[in-house]
Amino acid sequence: MDSSNLKVCLAPLNILWGDKSVNLDRLNHLTDEMHPATDLLILPEAFSTGYPTGMTLGEVQEIAEDINGATVELLKRLAARHNIAIVCSLIIKENEKLYNRILFLEPSGEIFFADKAHLFRMGGENEVLEKGSKRLTLRFRGWNISIIVCYDLRFPVWCRNKNNEYDLLVVVANWPKVRTFVWETLLAARAIENLSYVCGVNCKGFDFSENEYNGCSLALDFKGKEISVEVKNSDLQYAVLNKDSLLKFRDKFPVWMDADKFRILHE
Repeated sequence: MDSSNLKVCLAPLNILWGDKSVNLDRLNHLTDEMHPATDLLILPEAFSTGYPTGMTLGEVQEIAEDINGATVELLKRLAARHNIAIVCSLIIKENEKLYNRILFLEPSGEIFFADKAHLFRMGGENEVLEKGSKRLTLRFRGWNISIIVCYDLRFPVWCRNKNNEYDLLVVVANWPKVRTFVWETLLAARAIENLSYVCGVNCKGFDFSENEYNGCSLALDFKGKEISVEVKNSDLQYAVLNKDSLLKFRDKFPVWMDADKFRILHE
């Protein structure tokens, strides 16, 4: 089903670090509240466990999940029940290695995934997780969507929208409250420079190191203007993205035609 409009729900969950049962229960309740016209539900980075700031390898192994485990099965059921796609990331274990894995689950049960490319060394992520080498870009209901995780946002080359390959950039994050200004600024910059909608979803709560997360989440249009609307007495935010408006602006202001050519080299 192709549509000019994509109805997006941003869900800045209040994560209880390390407690999957509580976090999955919160997700269940949240989807019951969600507007029935929603096409795409976006959850924070590592929504089932919280981001493993300052954790040892053994501690991260304890909270890591299997790609065919209970969390993914729940996500599949919710996507099918509500006829939506769900975007999130999970700490995944595979072949004795650990990844911060982006997941895109369609209502049909099909899963697309990629792994976080830039690991946050200031939090020790690079010491316990394996980095990815590709950005996840796919098509859903007539929209080309690319997805990145948290620290990836700081790298404009990685996010670059070459030849308008995506219409929407999704950023799932655990971005601390102390750096909210940076988070908001980078989201707007990525929207403006890439002539794309951008949806950034953060979490709420306190991690194992007592860093606070304030849930700041934004949907921005291709000019960097906020278009998301908060719902009173709810943790959910909504935005309607319009494809026709995007295409008209790209035709009127074709910055992309003068973009520098480059390729990313992986070590």
